[in-house]
Amino acid sequence: MRGLKFIIAGILFGIVMSKSEAISWFRIQEMFRFQSFHMYGIIGTAVVLGIIITYVIKKYKLHDFQGNPIVFTPKEMSVPRYLIGGTIFGLGWALTGACPGPMFVNIGFQYWSILIAVVGALAGTYMYGAIKDRLPH
Repeated sequence: MRGLKFIIAGILFGIVMSKSEAISWFRIQEMFRFQSFHMYGIIGTAVVLGIIITYVIKKYKLHDFQGNPIVFTPKEMSVPRYLIGGTIFGLGWALTGACPGPMFVNIGFQYWSILIAVVGALAGTYMYGAIKDRLPH
């Protein structure tokens, strides 16, 4: 029962992703070919909502469910780090037609070919974790 809230959140996430067509390979290809504003609208809405929520958390010094303060730790700004990482992520997104969240929604829709992308994403994540200490951060 402790994990029920996560299951419900996952189901709601899947419904929103499918109804907004964010899991559609065709919509993602339209975005990367600059043929449609649809996905940019979804991403822009998420960014604006994230900015507003972060502002509210910082302004009112909100706490999490356990009563601990929510703290945002500043990250080291480095152009090559974000440029290279973003390029690799974007290439994977463009080639597979799915980013990490919607990949699992596609599994829920029984699009089994997406398992290749999921295995690749997990392997890439594992590989990054294995060599992270040797990379220039």
